[in-house]
Order: sequence, then C-alpha cells, then structure tokens
Amino acid sequence: MNFKAISLSLAVALTTATAVYALTNRISIDRTDTQICVLSNGIPDHPTGRFPNAGNPHSISAQNVSVCVTATPEKSTKAQEVNVTGILKNGILVRPGTADWYDASSPRGHSRDDASGWNLDGMGPNNTLGLDENNAHVDHRGLYHYHGMPEALSPTSAHTQIGWAADGFPIHYVGTSAMPSYMLKSGTRNSAPFGAYDGSYNQDFEYQRGSGNLDKCNGALLDGNYVYFATDSYPYFPRCLYGTDITKIR
Repeated sequence: MNFKAISLSLAVALTTATAVYALTNRISIDRTDTQICVLSNGIPDHPTGRFPNAGNPHSISAQNVSVCVTATPEKSTKAQEVNVTGILKNGILVRPGTADWYDASSPRGHSRDDASGWNLDGMGPNNTLGLDENNAHVDHRGLYHYHGMPEALSPTSAHTQIGWAADGFPIHYVGTSAMPSYMLKSGTRNSAPFGAYDGSYNQDFEYQRGSGNLDKCNGALLDGNYVYFATDSYPYFPRCLYGTDITKIR
C-alpha cells in the first residue's frame, strides 16, 4: 500500500493510501490541551468492499468529516445512548447501531419503520446490510463507517488505542482479553420475525453484568484509566457512553 504525506491547514499528519475506486485517505489530527480534532475525507486507509452490493444500495464517496472531542474526559455514573460512538485514527466514524427494523411489508424485509421493535444489528449472521471484510458499509450519503472492528487495523500490544469515543475517552482493541458482558438470549422471539435468537437483531442480546470484564458501554480500566474497547463479539463497539461531555456526531 502506497502512503504519501500531504499538508493541510489543520494538519499535524496527513496520509494517503490507495483504495477502491482510486479514492485516497486524507486525515489530519490536531491536539490541544482541551480538544482532539480529527478531520478527514471519510475514505479509509485500506481497500474497501464494492458498493453498491446486494445488501447495500449506496455508492461510497468522499465526505467532509470533522470531529472534535474533549481531551480531558470525565466519567459520570449515567450511561447515555449514542448513534455514533466516535472516530478511529484513520478518520472513519464508528456507528455500530442501525436505522433498520424488521418490516414484513418491505421487499427487503426491513425498513426505517420501527413498529416491529426488532432493530437489525449490522454485524448479524446474514450480513443483511452488505458489510465488507472490514465490517463497514456506506450510508445514503456515501459515508463509509464501521459497525465492527476492521480487520485491516492491527494495533500492536504496545499501542492498542485505535481511536476516540465521542466523549473523549480512548477506544482500544486488545483482542479476546476484553470480554463484553452481553449474552445471546436463549429460546425464541415472541413476535415477528419469530425464530431463535441468533444475533440478527439487537433485541436478541441482553446485558448481564459481570458475565464479562467490560461494563454496559464496553468500558473498563486499562492501566488505571477508564477506556472503551472494540470487541470481537457483541456489541463490537460501545453503544452508550459514560462521559460528561459528549460530542454529537452525525
């Protein structure tokens, strides 16, 4: 992969990498005493899958991604649900949740109508939403984003941080050492789409405190500091945040 340094007004370091459709990754990270700001064009530093595909009708395109989070995060006792968890060091947003719900009346079997109460999980077993090999796809804007840990990012044991959550706390990946406290329910669903709980929907899982070594938001202490973790199993990334200062990312 060919990397080339570029200079931008906000840049501290800008990299370029060849990806599908000849799009290139452009990112800058600016740190101050109070903020960490990431500016990117939303194109990853690794090849992507082909979009559109059978599960995703959208085309990937460059974006204007600008995210600033606090450099001095503080933890509260109350978890807040978020749609976009944060941003990784390669400038790609983390959005583990979806806006798609089971809908028998839709030709695709799902829609934005939440009446069924069954919300599709992007990492579900059937890859219904057309994720590529890096657990990502694109939305209606052409914005590429991750639903699970990308295989192309391989942090070393000495440098496990892969990004920042919207509340400023770091996101780390340490493989199977981080064990989520969510379990797949046993039995079958009591309403349509019925069938066994297989992980296709977020409601197939339940939080069981102490069943793993991470809290409700996939966080824990690392070297004495609170951080979040990307994990190989559900919820893959935090779906809620404990910070007192949360940046709203769209």
